[in-house]
Amino acid sequence: MKKITLSILSLIAAATIYAQPVDRSIRPKPGMAPEIKLGKTQSFTLENGMKVFVVENHKLPTIDINIQFDINPALEGDMAGFRDMMSELLHAGTTTRSKDKLNEEIDNMGARISVNSEGIYASSLKKYQGKILDLVSDIAMNAVISQEELTLTKKKMLSGIETQKNQPDEMVRNVRAVVNFGKKHPYGEVPTQETVENITIERCKKYYSDYFRPNVAYMAIVGDVTAKEIEPIVKKYFGKWKKAAVIGTPYPNPATTANSRTKVSFAARNAAVQSVINVTYPLPTLKPGMSDVVKAKVANTILGGGSQGRLFQNIREKHGWGYGSYSSINQDDICGSFTATLKCKNNVSDSALEALLNEMRIIRTEKVDEKTLQNTISFMSGNFAIALEDPRQIAQFAINTERYHMPKDYYKNYLRNLSAVTTDDVLAAAQKYILPESANIIVAGSKEEVANKLARFSFDGTVNYYDYAGNRVAETEKKEVPLGLTAGDVYKKYITAIGGEKAINSLKDMKHVSTGEIQGMSVTLTIRKKLGGKFSMVMDGEIAGKKMTLQKQVFNGTTGYMEGQGQHIEMPADQATGMKKQGDLQSNIHDEMYGIKRKLTGIETIEGADAYVMEVTDAEQNKTTEYYDIKSGLRVRETDYKIDPQGNMVPTTTDYSDYREIPGTGGFKVPYFMSIPAGGAVLNMKTQSVEVNKGIPDSEFE
Repeated sequence: MKKITLSILSLIAAATIYAQPVDRSIRPKPGMAPEIKLGKTQSFTLENGMKVFVVENHKLPTIDINIQFDINPALEGDMAGFRDMMSELLHAGTTTRSKDKLNEEIDNMGARISVNSEGIYASSLKKYQGKILDLVSDIAMNAVISQEELTLTKKKMLSGIETQKNQPDEMVRNVRAVVNFGKKHPYGEVPTQETVENITIERCKKYYSDYFRPNVAYMAIVGDVTAKEIEPIVKKYFGKWKKAAVIGTPYPNPATTANSRTKVSFAARNAAVQSVINVTYPLPTLKPGMSDVVKAKVANTILGGGSQGRLFQNIREKHGWGYGSYSSINQDDICGSFTATLKCKNNVSDSALEALLNEMRIIRTEKVDEKTLQNTISFMSGNFAIALEDPRQIAQFAINTERYHMPKDYYKNYLRNLSAVTTDDVLAAAQKYILPESANIIVAGSKEEVANKLARFSFDGTVNYYDYAGNRVAETEKKEVPLGLTAGDVYKKYITAIGGEKAINSLKDMKHVSTGEIQGMSVTLTIRKKLGGKFSMVMDGEIAGKKMTLQKQVFNGTTGYMEGQGQHIEMPADQATGMKKQGDLQSNIHDEMYGIKRKLTGIETIEGADAYVMEVTDAEQNKTTEYYDIKSGLRVRETDYKIDPQGNMVPTTTDYSDYREIPGTGGFKVPYFMSIPAGGAVLNMKTQSVEVNKGIPDSEFE
C-alpha cells in the first residue's frame, strides 16, 4: 500500500513538472448550457372547456390553485376603476355563503384565497384540497356583488386617489399609462374621482357574468397531489360551471415608437425637492415566446437590470446624482413596454437624465465586451434556476405555453437559448428595442426648478403638462408678486382675515373635534390647547364597531409623551420647542418668539385660485412653504419638509378650506375642512365642534 501511494505521488510530481503552464488571464469557454428538466406537467380539459395543469411537488403537504382568464375585456370608459374593485367585490360572499361565513371557513383551514379581475388564487394544506376547491368554485360561479360592498370599496378607492394627487410615483405611473397607450387602450385608463363615482353595481355584475367563464379559464394546481387523484375533485366542483361565448375587445395598437420623436411630459408636484423620471415607450411587437425576448432581456439587464447595471453604476455610483436608476423591458400579448427609472434631486435632474439617455445610446452603438455578456448570462441563468425552485413557476410556464401559443420547448431550452446570445445579438436587440430618440420622458417634480431645464430633451423644445391622472393641462405662466408687496403685508392680511390680533389674544383654551374616514375606518381627531403651550392630540378610530385609540400626544408646556400601537414614549427634550409652538394658541402673532422669518417667493394656482407662496424658516432652521389665497387672505395650504428613514427630504402637504367664525371670539376663524397626510394616505377631516375659553383643566395635559 505504501509503494502504491509513493507511485501516485511520483506521477503527480511528474505531471506537474511536464505540464504546460496555464494562462489564468484567459477566461475558460462556457460549456454547453443544460436542457432544463421541468418535470412532467400533466393536464386535462373539462367538458366546459377549462384547461387544468397539475404539477406534483411532494416536499410539503400543501396545495396551490391558480385560475387565470384569457380575456380582452371591454374598456372601462367613464367607469374606469371598477376592475380594480373586483378583488373586494368578489370576496364578499356567494349565494351559498355570507361574507362572514366565507371568511370563517377560510380561516378555519388556515387557507388563503385572493381574487382579482383576471383570476383567483388559493392555497391550503393538502388535507383540505376538496374544501378549498369547493370554496374557489363557489366564488367563480356564485359570487354575490352587493351595493353595500361597492359603496365601501368606492370610499376606499376615492381615499387612495386623493393620496395619489401629490405622490410622485403614482403621478408618473398615471401619466406614463396615458402617454404610452392612450385613454382608448386598457393600459391607458386611469381611475379618477369622477369615474369611480360613476361606477354602478350593474356594470360590476356584468363584468363578472361576461368574463368569469370556464372556456377561457386556465387552472394550475401545484402541490402534494397527482393528476389522477385531483381530476375527479376538480370535475366535481367545476364541472357544473357553465361555459358561454366570451367576446374579446380589439384594442388599438399604440403608434410604432420607432416612428415617433422624444417628448417631455411633466406633472407638476407641489413643493417637490426631487424629481421622479421615467424614460418609456410601448413595444407593440415584443410578444411572449419570441426569440427576441431573451436577447432583449440580456440587453436590458446590461443596461439597467439591477445594481450591476450601467444606469445604476453611472448615475448613483459614479456621480451620486440619484438614489438609484434601473430599466425594465416587458413582453406582453397585447403590448409590451420599456421603462427606465430615475429619482434625483432637482438641481441635477437634467444631468442625470442626460446620463441615462447616453447609456441607452451607447448600448445601441457599441458592442458589449464578452466578459460583460458572460457575467450577465450567468446572472440571468442563476435567477432562472432560483425561479425553478418554486413549483408554481413551473405551472405558470405550462399556462403561458398554452395561452400564448409558445413553442412547446420554449422553457425547456431557455438556458440553451440564453447561453447562445452573442454580442451581435445584444447590439441588434438594443437597436430594435432600446430607443432613446423615440421615448416619452415622464417627470413628476418641481415645475419652477426642473421643467424648463428638461425642455431641451423634447424634439420640439416644449414641455407638455399633465395633472396627476394624466389629463393635459395648460401651462400656467409664473406670476410675479406685485412690486412693493412684502411677506409682512401678506401675513398681516392673513391675521386680519382670521379675526385680527385682538381676537387671537382673547384665546385662553380651545377644544377642536373633527371626523373623517380612511381606508374604511372612521377617525375622530380631538385637539386641545391651553395658554402656556399646553397641547394634547388624540386620534381615535372605529372599524367594524370596535373603537381604539390610534395615536396620542400630550405636552404640558414643559414635557410630554406619545402613545401609539401599545407603546408609550417620553417626548425627547429637543422636541419641546416645537411642541410648545404647536400648543401656542396665539402662535400666529408670535413670530419673533420662535425666530420665524418669512419670504414671499411668487404666486401659484391652488384649486383654481391664485395664492401667494411664502417660504418660512424658524430659529431651528425648520422649513415650511405656506400658501395664502390672494382674494381672501386665508392660508389654504402648508407644506412641511421632513427626512425619511432613507435620508430623503419628503414634503407633507396639508390643505385648509371652509373657514368659519367661532361664536364668542370676536371674529376668530378656523378651517372646518382639512386634508391631512396620514401614513401614505390622505385623511379628509371635517370639523364637528370648536369650543373656546371653556376652562379646559390642566389634567387633560398630564
